[in-house]
Amino acid sequence: MTDRTPEQDAVELLHEMGMTVSAAESCTGGLVCARLINVPGASDVLNEGFITYSNEAKMKHLNVSAETLREHGAVSAECAAEMASGLAENTGADAAVSTTGIAGPGGGTDEKPVGLVYIGVCIKGETAVREFHFEGDRMKVRTSAAEEAVKLLADCLRKRK
Repeated sequence: MTDRTPEQDAVELLHEMGMTVSAAESCTGGLVCARLINVPGASDVLNEGFITYSNEAKMKHLNVSAETLREHGAVSAECAAEMASGLAENTGADAAVSTTGIAGPGGGTDEKPVGLVYIGVCIKGETAVREFHFEGDRMKVRTSAAEEAVKLLADCLRKRK
């Protein structure tokens, strides 16, 4: 058992691999960047972060296509993938992480319930997306999503090492 946090792992791996990361956050609203910034030395590896809450921001800053938003919605695996890959492309980061979901308490449907979150990670052109279903109030969903985003980033980096 280790006392290390996922963000410590991610920042250390980025350092070791000589890579940088950027973050595009919708439902987490900056919590992913905040977790990374808590780690000393993060300034060497964290390029920038965007809170792209609106569809317009996702299209403008992350190259998410209007077609993806129309056909799949902002809360979708397809959108999370385009957010991560578009961010990496636009910022020149080696790695990018994205979050999009429904934090609640409203906004959920039978098809896309409150707590549904998609997290994308793009590393040097390879993108992975995972679907999560979190429980709890709005803040619990957001903090759980941010933690899982940093864990997924670290896992994807570890696989490339």
